[in-house]
Amino acid sequence: MLLGLRGTGKTVLLNRFEELAISHDMQSSFIEAPDDSSLEELLYPRMHQVLRKLSLVESAKEQAFKAMRGLRSFASAFKIKIGDVSIAVDPAAGVADSGSLEQDLTEMFVLIGQAAQAAGTGWVLLIDEVQYLSDRELPAVIVAMHRLNQLNLPVVFFGAGLPQLAALSGNAKSYAERLFNFSTIGPLDADAARMAVQQPIEEEEESIESDALDRILLETSGYPYFLQEWAYQSWNAADESPISLDDVKEAAANAERRLDDSFFRVRLDRLTPKERDYAIAMARLGQGPYRSADVAEQLGESVQSLGPRRAQIISKGMIYSPAHGDVDFTVPTFDAFLRRVYPEE
Repeated sequence: MLLGLRGTGKTVLLNRFEELAISHDMQSSFIEAPDDSSLEELLYPRMHQVLRKLSLVESAKEQAFKAMRGLRSFASAFKIKIGDVSIAVDPAAGVADSGSLEQDLTEMFVLIGQAAQAAGTGWVLLIDEVQYLSDRELPAVIVAMHRLNQLNLPVVFFGAGLPQLAALSGNAKSYAERLFNFSTIGPLDADAARMAVQQPIEEEEESIESDALDRILLETSGYPYFLQEWAYQSWNAADESPISLDDVKEAAANAERRLDDSFFRVRLDRLTPKERDYAIAMARLGQGPYRSADVAEQLGESVQSLGPRRAQIISKGMIYSPAHGDVDFTVPTFDAFLRRVYPEE
């Protein structure tokens, strides 16, 4: 489980894991957990695709066919609109058809694991934005992976999400902290950040001055997405090599504007006016984390009355609680963005 703020490269790492899986001839399925579709609807076509591929392996045909019948039962149990992804087999009575997601998803994962094992390969499941899984979906994934682990079947899970994911997983199933490795993905250290900017420039047989590179690192605090944007704008601003400090200064306005118009604005637009007021109140307190009581005081309301609003903003992935009674933004430097957009009168 990869945990981190927005723009730290969690999705890039998931994509890299999938590349590694494919390079080892393993089956892979990548999904992003949205807030408008069920997990079973997202997983169904992926599980179907994996089983179709496994059915082509002679040693796995029987197990894959068995799993296909289970998947047909699974689709019926959860009334999944299968569309073009139909299965030309009869459902298996009593297999993955109880209507309990924990039970049925576990049965399906075990069936796929057995088919993969028979084929001499494995299945890698990757889920991005895991924090958006519902109170019924996250426990189901954890239970299924726990069972696969007990049976020693070749199924590997990689998840990525916001910092609250560790607590959500632990609340869903107490053994989650033993089942998964929770790795925090944050800003790059100075050496890695320097390499991230300098190496692509040098690969183009160009260069960047040391003070220009230092300025990019200072402005981005080492966050990968910000490094990418600042380096891009600095490259475009430079007429010749090496990229100079003046080039970086010239690029600053474009880098800030692009981040404001895309990276920051798209997240702000998800909030209702009341939720936006809460976020602005946080930002006006300076740099986080923030005490919920201080935010309430800023708004002139009680902590209790603001509880539902705070919970809704957390569910939208805009803020999280790093410690009891504290809140902070999930987007690096979002407080500075809000102060730019909504200056105090």
